[in-house]
Amino acid sequence: MSLSLPADPPRARSLTGVVPQMLASLEGRSDWFRPATSAIVFVLDGLGAHNLAARTGHARFLSQASSKRDVARTVFPSTTASALTSLLTGTMPGQHGIVGYRARIPGTDEVVNQLRGWDTDGLPIEWQRSEPLTVGRPSFAVSKAEYADTGFTAAILRGAEFHAAEGLDERAELAADLAARNPGSFVYVYAPELDGLGHRRGWQSDEWLAGLEQADAAARTLDSAIARGTGVVVTADHGMVDIPLHRHVLLASGDEMVDGVRLIGGEPRMLHLYAEDDAQSDVLAVWRAHEASRSWVLSRSEAIAAGLFGPVADEVHDRIGDVLVAARSGIVYYDDRLTDKGAQKMVGQHGSLSNEERIVPLIRLGAYA
Repeated sequence: MSLSLPADPPRARSLTGVVPQMLASLEGRSDWFRPATSAIVFVLDGLGAHNLAARTGHARFLSQASSKRDVARTVFPSTTASALTSLLTGTMPGQHGIVGYRARIPGTDEVVNQLRGWDTDGLPIEWQRSEPLTVGRPSFAVSKAEYADTGFTAAILRGAEFHAAEGLDERAELAADLAARNPGSFVYVYAPELDGLGHRRGWQSDEWLAGLEQADAAARTLDSAIARGTGVVVTADHGMVDIPLHRHVLLASGDEMVDGVRLIGGEPRMLHLYAEDDAQSDVLAVWRAHEASRSWVLSRSEAIAAGLFGPVADEVHDRIGDVLVAARSGIVYYDDRLTDKGAQKMVGQHGSLSNEERIVPLIRLGAYA
C-alpha cells in the first residue's frame, strides 16, 4: 500500500538532536548552536509551534525571540513519554522502546502506562533501553517535587541531580543559578502546567492562555537571570489540538471495529491495536474500510518501513501494535466498554502525525541567540 504521510517543514530539526547538539556546544563543536559555557533546555510541555503562533499576543517574549526557522519535529507518537525520552537520550522510540502512552508487554496481556507504569505496574528501569545523556557529565533536573522520585524520572534522567521548585519563575531562577555555579553543566527544566491545562480545558481556553502568559514570563525571567555565556533552548515535547465531545469515536461491544482486537494501547489520537492470533489482516482491513478517510491506518510492518519509530530494535518490535490508527482529522477514539470514562473528559489531545501535534518551538536564548 502507498502511504501518504505528512511532510515535515523543511527547516524543522529533529527533537532527538537538540540535547546532543547542546552538549556539543559546551565543547565548541555544535552544528546548530554557538559555543556555550553551560546549557539549559526549558521544556514547556504541550506548547506546539502552531499553538504559540496562534497566540503571540499572550507570549510576546517567546514570539519576539523566535523566527520561522526556530522549530523542531517531535517523535511519533507525539506524546510526552516518547518525546521526553527521545529528547534526553537522543534516540528514537524504536530504539529506546517507549512507543506511546500505553503499550503491551510482549508475550502478555498487560498494556502498561509508560509515564506512570514504573510506579504502578512494576516496569523495570531497563524497559527504557537507551542511556540518558545526563549520565557521566554534570547534569541537573529542575521540576516540581512530585517528579523527584518517580520511575520515569529515573529512566530518562539517570545521573542528573534533581532540584525541586514549584513555581515557574522559581524553576527558571534556580536553573540559571545552577548553570552559573557549575560551568560545563547541562540543566533540564520541565514545566508541565500548559499540558495539564490543555487536557482539562483545551488550548483555546482562557485558562490555557493564562498559563501561556505565565510560561512566557518564566522564559523572560530565565533569559534575564542567566550568566553570560549560558545557552538556552526553549522547546516542547508536542503540540495540542482541541477535540469537542461530538468528535469522539466510541468503540462499543458488538462494534465490528473491535472484532479480533485483543488489546488496545496508545492514546485517543494514536491507537496501538493488538490483534488476536491470525486476526491481524482482518483488523487492518476493517479499520481501513471504516477509518481511512479520516485517519492513517497502518500495519506494524508499514509503520516500521516508513520509519515512523526510527530504527526498531528486536526487543521493541512487539511493543508496537499489530495495527496503528493515527487520527488525521479532528477526532479521537475511546474504548467505551471501559467502566472508567474519565479520559473522555479531556479536551486538548495529541499523539498523532499532524503538524499541530508534531512541530514544536526551538527558541534560542542567551549564548545561542
